[in-house]
Amino acid sequence: MAETEQPSGSSHEDHKSLNPASFKFMVPKKEISMVTDMGKWKRSQAYADYIGFILTLNEAVKRKKLTCEYQVSETVEKLLTLLGTLDRWIDETPPVDQPSRFGNKAFRTWYAKLDQEAESLVTAVLPSEQHDAAPEIAVYLKESVGNSTRIDYGTGHEAAFAAFLCCLCKVGALRPDDQLAIIFKVFDKYLRLMRKLQKTYRMEPAGSQGVWGLDDFQFIPFIWGSSQLIDHPTLEPKHFVEEKVVNENHQDYMFFECIKFINEMKTGPFAEHSNQLWNISDVPSWSKVNQGLIRMYKAECLEKFPVIQHFKFGSLLSIQPVKP
Repeated sequence: MAETEQPSGSSHEDHKSLNPASFKFMVPKKEISMVTDMGKWKRSQAYADYIGFILTLNEAVKRKKLTCEYQVSETVEKLLTLLGTLDRWIDETPPVDQPSRFGNKAFRTWYAKLDQEAESLVTAVLPSEQHDAAPEIAVYLKESVGNSTRIDYGTGHEAAFAAFLCCLCKVGALRPDDQLAIIFKVFDKYLRLMRKLQKTYRMEPAGSQGVWGLDDFQFIPFIWGSSQLIDHPTLEPKHFVEEKVVNENHQDYMFFECIKFINEMKTGPFAEHSNQLWNISDVPSWSKVNQGLIRMYKAECLEKFPVIQHFKFGSLLSIQPVKP
């Protein structure tokens, strides 16, 4: 993918015309039940909207620090309150004593509360004229925190949170000038919440490729995080394997924040526990890292049946083919 490639499909700048008052919302459901359905997904409006959203925000954060100045709208503040509520529920739901080290069953108690409250939490985020969208959008919030049966979390759950944000853009609750706050405030807080869930309830990686995966749990922050670092005057890809550099820069750059969390959670040589990332440190420039990660995300996440079989489609992210 060329560095100058513009977002394909539709970005959230395209959705100003959606009128919730005359729009028929629906509760999203699974549509990809067999490998042969994957073509339907790749031709769908949902795929175009989703990848368009990821690429639009990838462009928005280019060369910008987490600590830069940007506006924080009322909707963004409400989303931070929502995530703060989920964080508080973790504190109120401590892990239980159990024989198994991984997959603490207290997660199911925490998740049951989200399952029950999700619709009202989302309603509180939406302006009153958009409340009809809450049942549809709430499904993506519930899907974004992990699986309560297996007590695992992976890139499919992360994709559900991106879909949740994309839907908020499509109904107009989030606006184009919220782009930086969506990543630097909302998505960053979501990542912190997921790390707390993973640590507190010892969640398993969903469908982990182990040492050959990019990271046990996340992918998108590496894409957006590498975009932040494009053309950086001193920091190069080779530096992220140096712990000192990571510790000095993690507050400014999402990529380094992800590496810091890996360093805290894993022991042994970096090249052994995170081989794919180690290989990326050899790439000469952040723009090439960014392009490569977008290609890898499409191939390893968006075009993999085990991930996409769980994705749900509604009226906002539709399985219908893109209109020519």
